[in-house]
Amino acid sequence: MANKNPLQKCFLFIILSINLIFLQAETVQISGKKTFVIHMDRSAMPSPYTNQLQWYSSKINSVTQRKSQEGEEGNDRILYTYQTAFHGLAAQLTEEEAERLKEEDGVVAVIPETRYELHTTRSPTFLGLERQESEKVWAERVTDHDVVVGVLDTGIWPESESFNDTGMSPVPSTWRGTCETGKGFLKRNCNRKIVGARVFYRGYEAATGKIDEELEYKSPRDKDGHGTHTAATVAGSPVKGANLFGFAYGTARGMSPKARVAAYKVCWVGGCFSSDILSAVDQAVADGVQVLSISLGGGISTYSRDSLSIATFGAMEMGVFVSCSAGNGGPDPISLTNVSPWITTVGASTMDRDFPATVKLGTMRTFKGVSLYKGRAVLSKNKQYPLVYLGRNASSPDPTSFCLDGALDQRHVAGKIVICDRGVSPRVQKGQVVKRAGGIGMILTNTATNGEELVADSHLLPAVAVGEKEGKLIKQYAMTSRKATATLEVLGTIIGIKPSPVVAAFSSRGPNFLSLEILKPDLLAPGVNILAAWTGDLAPSSLSSDPRRVKFNILSGTSMSCPHVSGVAALIRSRHPDWSPAAIKSALMTTAYVHDNTLKPLTDASGAAPSSPYDHGAGHIDPLKAIDPGLVYDIGPQDYFYFLCTQDLSPSQLKVFTKHSNRSCKHTLAKNPGNLNYPAISALFPENTRVKSMTLRRTLTNVGPHIASYKVSVSPFKGASVTVQPKTLNFTTKHQKLSYTVTFTTRMRMKRPEFGGLVWKSTTHKVRSPVIITWLPPL
Repeated sequence: MANKNPLQKCFLFIILSINLIFLQAETVQISGKKTFVIHMDRSAMPSPYTNQLQWYSSKINSVTQRKSQEGEEGNDRILYTYQTAFHGLAAQLTEEEAERLKEEDGVVAVIPETRYELHTTRSPTFLGLERQESEKVWAERVTDHDVVVGVLDTGIWPESESFNDTGMSPVPSTWRGTCETGKGFLKRNCNRKIVGARVFYRGYEAATGKIDEELEYKSPRDKDGHGTHTAATVAGSPVKGANLFGFAYGTARGMSPKARVAAYKVCWVGGCFSSDILSAVDQAVADGVQVLSISLGGGISTYSRDSLSIATFGAMEMGVFVSCSAGNGGPDPISLTNVSPWITTVGASTMDRDFPATVKLGTMRTFKGVSLYKGRAVLSKNKQYPLVYLGRNASSPDPTSFCLDGALDQRHVAGKIVICDRGVSPRVQKGQVVKRAGGIGMILTNTATNGEELVADSHLLPAVAVGEKEGKLIKQYAMTSRKATATLEVLGTIIGIKPSPVVAAFSSRGPNFLSLEILKPDLLAPGVNILAAWTGDLAPSSLSSDPRRVKFNILSGTSMSCPHVSGVAALIRSRHPDWSPAAIKSALMTTAYVHDNTLKPLTDASGAAPSSPYDHGAGHIDPLKAIDPGLVYDIGPQDYFYFLCTQDLSPSQLKVFTKHSNRSCKHTLAKNPGNLNYPAISALFPENTRVKSMTLRRTLTNVGPHIASYKVSVSPFKGASVTVQPKTLNFTTKHQKLSYTVTFTTRMRMKRPEFGGLVWKSTTHKVRSPVIITWLPPL
């Protein structure tokens, strides 16, 4: 699937999007009502009303016939009001009431509740943040302490050493947030590191019923662990001797260890709901965060129907940098979420650290894999144990091969190492199923979906994960040998793995079919086998039956890569407090690298082939270079609005982005969204074959030496010639802006997109933009 032309997948994309939208809106309806997010035009509020809540209540009353049969009034139906990032409310309505509300004056949009999912040590060193030459660049400054990162997730475990506030200055007087209390969370759980903690559950409870406080905390305390892990990755204080069962031993620290954290708990056992997420974004902006880290996703909707897109537009207007995970839908193309251009969309990559393990068969052949198993039960490396695979075909998994709960017969697996195919159920849970059936070990084999990418887990019995190719050979041996045997050995931690980084197979891929002119994902960051703080209430396997408790855990996902970028953005913001969110994003993108530590182009773990910008975006983040990019592509709120003007949105749909400002579409980027001053350059030739040439414009702002001369180079393309004018940019002052044009002239229309790069180079800086040329198939 990944090898097909993405442009030939338009039909698939449309079906996929429709399915996602229907899936998103699927919630438990209580009393025939469900939650809707309602965007309002505040300027339309009549003068008799003294506040927004009065006006909103009257609107709800007008469509619910003043008072429902249950005796509810408008206020009873309202879950939240939004007034900072955007204006509106979340309310419980029937479908008929929602339709009537759309006709009311001042109502801009009525959008059904969306259900979002979480996108679920070594990384600071791997990113260069602990190298000797970085000390001067990243030397601690007082301004480090003034950046607050808002983390929207499952809450926080405040007792973790990663949130120790020793040596931190008093909380800035500009901070307006607070620490809400509740079960297991007191005011004293906040400090100079955790400066804010809030909970948002009204939308969740409206959809699923009351939270069971026996199962989770109705407070900022994190029972899941995901939120603690992401918050510590962003801004965790240094903790020496951090490890998971001895694996990944070293000093754990966040990307911006002196930044402060504000935890906004929006995710619960049953998921994360858009009305709660939007209230958290709105509150975080009002509280005064400078960076928002959101490791969540809910599929793709058009910009005007995506409430998170609308809310983060408002956050961007207020100067807040927003980082979101790309999603874990890879390696399939068109699997991205969070694609708005004002959001920094982060994919996941491997690091140069691994946790090797081996499978040794009775034939004496050895296969390499990974594992984080550490327990009393150990298989002798000098002894062979019976091996069994219950699937019917070594190449095609079937229901019996996934080791699902209740699927294993003790008579067939007791005392044996069991081969289980990856997929359908959680990886560690498969081992639990094997253990309960009397198995003594597990070999977890990748399928075509994951290819050769290996993710290590803290299994409950001796277990090794292997790639698809090795898995097929092991399964073939088990199926054809009458007395198949094997043994497993876990080897610990090694660093210096080559090649690295590699694009994670699970990392969601482009193209961004919502707007092909906007490259997504934007960046890669470490997201495989990341060590960070963990909750004290759940095992590292996240299984309720697992009694183990740890202070740190190793997780994988774009949920882990997103906070890496959020933390680096906080560092950049502390050095350049006057930079816009777009300038920070540009610095990250134009300094990213596209070669691994063997100096070869980045590869894709799903197949070991070179990856493309649809997989890795502008490349892998390089924090040391991002602090001093030389030039940036800046974009203001009005520029983003001009981009929206090119997206076939009606005036009423555009109004959800205007809040109280008088934005208009007077200038529409010459009607080409490719003219947005984005750090990546995408030329999209239409279906009309008579269009042979296209010119795009970019503007660079000098943030480096006052006097600097940059010369351009651009990679060659088969299907088009590329001309840049002028070929030299001579800057004479800091913050000076100079523009250039890129003209693409078709030589031959290619069936697949072509990828390359455009680089502006001075004696001290190199500013790189990925370039994508796409020819839409003729009608």
